[in-house]
Formats: sequence, structure tokens, C-alpha cells
Amino acid sequence: MRTLTALGLTVLRLLTDRPQHAYELRQRMREQGLDQIVKVTHGALYNTVDTLAKAGLIEPVETIRNGRRPERTVYSITTPGRELARERLRELLVTLTPEYPVYCAALAFMSLLTAEDAASRLEHRCVLLEGRLAASQAEYDALTGRDVPRVALVEMRHLRAHLRADLDLTRALVDEIHSGRLELSGSAAVR
Repeated sequence: MRTLTALGLTVLRLLTDRPQHAYELRQRMREQGLDQIVKVTHGALYNTVDTLAKAGLIEPVETIRNGRRPERTVYSITTPGRELARERLRELLVTLTPEYPVYCAALAFMSLLTAEDAASRLEHRCVLLEGRLAASQAEYDALTGRDVPRVALVEMRHLRAHLRADLDLTRALVDEIHSGRLELSGSAAVR
């Protein structure tokens, strides 16, 4: 296996708790809010499970059938799977990977807009960020109310910190545009 993706690491992490089938893995990702930090689709999850199984990182332990539902293969993590998950996690915790957020690009080219248009768009972004931050806080509160261990919530804390920083910066930019401290009337501005 070339490299362990975030989804692959998620699957291995969840299988350290107990053997599960892919549908159950998807449900647990939703319950724990992991689908907010790892992109997961039905096809990607099943493809990842197949890839991990072919690489010997997980193994089928049983096939179950509930009523008229299709058969489901239950997988367990293998010793090499645990070792690779730990190795990849160690690497990810210390690696500063360049990220290319679309919002940064939009900010870099904001001078293409008028000050009024840019401020209006940024104000709208503030509303969206406030909503997402409130939803994230509600989800966090619900999980802490279920006595979820704090270590299982650190990624949500990280996400909320990013949302707050994004909101703070966006509000500051709106204020700077309105006060005239941030001029967008450079040579690239379109009137």
C-alpha cells in the first residue's frame, strides 16, 4: 500500500475498537463527527475497505445477514494494520503539509471586486461561519453529554478553532473595508 489515506486511517482507527462491517463503520463515523473531518462517500468507503483488506491491514472475520438485507462482511484490524496506522499517525502529527484552501485564494484576488461587493460577500460568509460554528458547538456539547472521552473530541476542537479564526479574520476584513483601512481599489479592481 502506497500511503494510508485519511479515510484509511479512520477505518483502521474504528476497527481498533471492535470488528465491524462497512455500513457500521459509516454509522460510527457519523456518530463521532468524523465525517466532518474526513471526506467519506459510500463508494470511497467500500473501496478503502477493499484496499485495506487486499493489503492485509484488515481481514474478514465473519459474514452476517440480517433478515432480507444483503450479506455484510465484518472486518477486524490486523497487527500490520495497527502498526501502519500508528506509523502514519506519528508522521501526520509532526508533518506540516502545505494546504491550499480556496478561501485564501479568494482573499488573494479580492481586489477584483469593489469594496462594497467584497464586504457584502464577506458579511455573508460571517453569517455562514456563525451557523457552522454554532452547529459544531452543539455537536460537541452533545458528544460531551454522552461521556465521550476528551481524546475523541480533539479533532472537533481543532475544527472549531479554525472556524473561530476564520470568523475573526473575516469580521476584521469587513471592518477594515468599511473603515477604509483596507482599500480594494488597486489596479486590479473591476468597477
